[in-house]
Amino acid sequence: MMRQNLSEEDVSLFDAEEDVPGRSRKSKIKHPMASFFHLFFRVSAILVYLLCEILSSSFIACMVTIILLLSCDFWAVKNVTGRLMVGLRWWNQVDDDGKSHWVFESRKDKKASSDSEARIFWLGLVVCPVIWVIFVFSTLFSFKIKWLAVVIMGVVLQGANLYGYIRCKVGGGTNLKNMATSFLGRQFFKQAMAKQEGS
Repeated sequence: MMRQNLSEEDVSLFDAEEDVPGRSRKSKIKHPMASFFHLFFRVSAILVYLLCEILSSSFIACMVTIILLLSCDFWAVKNVTGRLMVGLRWWNQVDDDGKSHWVFESRKDKKASSDSEARIFWLGLVVCPVIWVIFVFSTLFSFKIKWLAVVIMGVVLQGANLYGYIRCKVGGGTNLKNMATSFLGRQFFKQAMAKQEGS
């Protein structure tokens, strides 16, 4: 398989299953273990953070547990669940000159994953980093500064996966800033046209 910078290419996904006649793409979860672990590590890290004072009096034990769960989540989402559930994967490689390159791949056969799996994947990928951002602000406002490193680690690890998969989804060569600018421009144009028609 040839790696291509900032582009999409066909991905052979572990032992991706062939479509079996009679299986519904819409509702069937084809990779239940991947779907489970996609949410398990993320939700477990959040629950341990919320319940750590009840579960243990040791800050170090809680911190290590949360960071291990976040690390397992980062690895699982980046290397396994993204490939199986939505047919996307990304990584960053450094060339001989020391320059960093983002590499994106996507499976051309979209039938290998179901709509249910895609919803689970994107919901978990978006909601959990937002929760960690809320934890950052709650940590700052409640002056629990010792937890700041942990919640920032949650934002960084889960935010990196979110950023990588969004770039994968919209196309590696697409600049997200340009995409957001064009979206806002279209929205502004639609509102201006609606006001003009209402006049």
